[in-house]
Amino acid sequence: MKYQRPKGTADILPSESAKWQYVEEKARELFKKYRYEEMRTPIFESFEVFSRTSGETSDIVTKEMYDFYDKGDRHITLRPEGTAGVVRSFVENKLYGPEVQKPFKTYYMGPMFRYERPQSGRLREFHQIGVEAFGVDNPTLDVEVMAMAVDLLKSFGLNSLRVAVNTLGDLETRNNYRQALIDYLEPFEAELSDDSKERLHKNPLRVLDSKDEKDKEIVANAPSILDYLTEDAQKHFETVKSLLNDLGIEYVIDSNMVRGLDYYNHTIFEIMSDSKAFNGKWTTVCAGGHYSGLVEQLGGPQTPGVGFGLGVERLLLILDAEEDALPIENPLDVYVVGIGDVTNAVTLKLVQNLRHQGFTADRDYLNRKPKGQFKSANRLNARFTLTIGETELQEQEANLKFMENGNEISVKLEDVENDFASLEKLAVEGE
Repeated sequence: MKYQRPKGTADILPSESAKWQYVEEKARELFKKYRYEEMRTPIFESFEVFSRTSGETSDIVTKEMYDFYDKGDRHITLRPEGTAGVVRSFVENKLYGPEVQKPFKTYYMGPMFRYERPQSGRLREFHQIGVEAFGVDNPTLDVEVMAMAVDLLKSFGLNSLRVAVNTLGDLETRNNYRQALIDYLEPFEAELSDDSKERLHKNPLRVLDSKDEKDKEIVANAPSILDYLTEDAQKHFETVKSLLNDLGIEYVIDSNMVRGLDYYNHTIFEIMSDSKAFNGKWTTVCAGGHYSGLVEQLGGPQTPGVGFGLGVERLLLILDAEEDALPIENPLDVYVVGIGDVTNAVTLKLVQNLRHQGFTADRDYLNRKPKGQFKSANRLNARFTLTIGETELQEQEANLKFMENGNEISVKLEDVENDFASLEKLAVEGE
């Protein structure tokens, strides 16, 4: 039997994992500036955590969730997105309490799972970086979260971005618009896809999110939710647009955008890239929005929230397509060359000592001849080689060579072990 990774998954090999670490570290640095702290939730949750929050007619619930019954007959789901699990934890740990700073700001990183057709940038096991902020019903926080998403993408050198914004209004807005949308779509019911036919009366806004080409043609002329906003919803949206302008964030309004999850209201947004990784086609990399009702659905008090999720695989596709977008380095400071079995212990002690001094160090473990060891040092782009043989061992010395120009000096092992940094300059200058 030939063992292979499951369809729709990927092995992240050491040569690639450095890129992931770079992306994650950049995100952590930025989130720290915005005062967001990390939360880590289980990879699997009770089925109801997602079925209640994502919407019973959403693609995630109806088609894409990996769910199963465990040995205790509990209905379990591998998490298809990050927000619901964070909300469950927020409620269970009573992070809405009066002693908790408002807004409560958190972020997460990790794998998500959806059963869908694998394609470039879309896998069955994929990874998200996301943020959530709870407890403040203020359009200013919506804008700050959007600004943070833009800042994050620009921190990777991505400047060709398209920020699309819409509002789903408040409950009254949604109810009024829902009926108007049904009235518009009913004459086209026979032409709709099977999924949209099912959603027409259950959740007509889902039809706006259909990927079916015929559905897209039909909804192109559908009424706009912007014409059904209540006074409060209109005020919220106007504030968002005004603040985006104040921050100099360019955006377009997409009144047909509804996002793929049912819990959003008021502000929603998508940030797209036209990278050559997608053949210049605008493709969503990061998206999110404002939501109310989600905390209550999972047993908490009325608490608004806002957040976004970013697809790591898609981001890496873009960065791989951009020149110098991933400044990944894995420098080797010192390669210790040992000549003869008698030097085995001392070379091991030397590499350990150098590491404890803050340098990266390595040595041979294959009993290669000196020529083979020097080839390894070259292949690994070592800055220095530190060579010790039987004679050097007896004299408690070693030869330190600066590989860039070939300068070589004799150094005492005691000096290497006590203060290698002081020897670097001497070797570079050949003194």
